[in-house]
Amino acid sequence: MRGIAETGAAVIGTGFIGSVHVQALRRLGVQVRGVLGSSPERGAERAREIGLSHSYGSLEELLADDSVSVVHVTSPNHAHYPQVKAILEAGKHVICEKPLAMTSAQSAEMVEIAKASGKVAAVCYNIRFYPLNQHAHGMVKAGDLGDIRFVTGHYHQDWLAKPTDWNWRLESEMGGALRSVGDIGTHWVDLTSFVTGLRAASLMAELTTFLPERQKPTGPVETFSSAAGATEQVTITTDDAAMIMIRYDNGARGVMSTSQINVGRKNSLHWDVAGSTASAAWDSETPDHLFFGHRDGPNQTLMRDFTLMNDTGVAAATLPPGHVEGFADSFFNFFRAVYSDVVRGGRQHGSTWATFEDGHYEMLFCDAVLKSSQEQRWVDLSEIGER
Repeated sequence: MRGIAETGAAVIGTGFIGSVHVQALRRLGVQVRGVLGSSPERGAERAREIGLSHSYGSLEELLADDSVSVVHVTSPNHAHYPQVKAILEAGKHVICEKPLAMTSAQSAEMVEIAKASGKVAAVCYNIRFYPLNQHAHGMVKAGDLGDIRFVTGHYHQDWLAKPTDWNWRLESEMGGALRSVGDIGTHWVDLTSFVTGLRAASLMAELTTFLPERQKPTGPVETFSSAAGATEQVTITTDDAAMIMIRYDNGARGVMSTSQINVGRKNSLHWDVAGSTASAAWDSETPDHLFFGHRDGPNQTLMRDFTLMNDTGVAAATLPPGHVEGFADSFFNFFRAVYSDVVRGGRQHGSTWATFEDGHYEMLFCDAVLKSSQEQRWVDLSEIGER
């Protein structure tokens, strides 16, 4: 059986997140065989910049490389569906960035193709792999919070707060009909579902576009970077922000918001779970601290410390207590879990990474949000498709 260090990988996409994938894979010891860019020229340029010796000229060339066992898809959302299908049909494992697809119809088909392939198929919801989120998952599963009653929180950023800010996610043809919900909102939906074990039964949503016109640069712009040079004015149809009320399948209730225009919030995913006996809360901008709330005793804050965490949390931790595990570490922890299953031949009992079934649930949620905002009513997820 091959070990992680003998496993070859390739990364589709050479932007910000593609580079993060490459860095985490190298740290893990995976052999990164090459990258595929938006063009052969772009791929070759970025490969040199990040110190890789090879870039692929086409997806066909990548899939023909027998030294590649796992393919990472970090391309724009509209490319996920055809690329993932081709990867699985070529007999390779796949890790796909979120959201899994453009629609729940696409994601439903991707689930079936993944099942038929027998390959590991993961969705990159890396935020599960901040160790304290794994610890919280274990606590809820053990009943430490009691029955879950109320789930609240947000995912707020400010990187698209100005009319001169630009990214391909602003274009529905590339990113999908939903932007703040599809891009960052699905992270919150996936994470709270993972922590609580609950899924939405129905929801009510309102979407808002505060900047209906923006200045689009005529040249390429990398995520989180500032544009420069000539621009053209374009109309924006995707959501800058959203407000969503949720009814869960156990009778619990939830309220969440998403925003990419909240000035000063760089990357704040916050969840607060109220149970019948205790509550817990976490924020991605202070990822090494988990809050616990009590009625009849003092509240507590747990600093990430593997001498104090449960087994689920410990399994995801890498660094000693007091050495902050952040964004890049969550990718490392996530890839370590997925690649451990790859070398074992498939997903193992107790694995906690997001599957294509999880990614499909997030797409059902997105389609329900879109339907609810258009029809201004509560929408059952069962109206969208089978879960």
